[in-house]
Amino acid sequence: MQMKFFTIPIMGGEAVAEDLNVFLRSRKVLEVESQLLSGQQGAHWCVCIKYLDDMSYNERKGQKVDYKQVLDETTFKRFSRLREIRKSIAEAEAIPAFAIFTDEELAEMAKLVPLSAAGMRGITGIGEKKTGKYADRFIEQLKETTESEKS
Repeated sequence: MQMKFFTIPIMGGEAVAEDLNVFLRSRKVLEVESQLLSGQQGAHWCVCIKYLDDMSYNERKGQKVDYKQVLDETTFKRFSRLREIRKSIAEAEAIPAFAIFTDEELAEMAKLVPLSAAGMRGITGIGEKKTGKYADRFIEQLKETTESEKS
């Protein structure tokens, strides 16, 4: 994971804002944090972007992502558990695991605390059909795992 910072002045920052937009469109962005600061030099936005390495997103397509490096430890544990749930459902339904949810979708789901059907629908690639068919099972089994870990 890489980080990039932008400082955009409130007045006259259009060129920097456009650079930011170009950067965002060309990378697989994991997280964006922004804060408005004002001081002696005027007001400006400070933007921190966490993204996958220096390759553009379009160049990365088709390459494997090491989610252990991309996700923090807690999120990676949730991601691993979601993969186990997906595998058991895929075996029961005799379909490929990726037909249920892709690893990328599971990684985004792992970031949702608590996991909900509405949150799942906000993830690119997950719509009403998938949430209607799988959301309850994933939510319930993940909840059972979380409760058993607390005991």
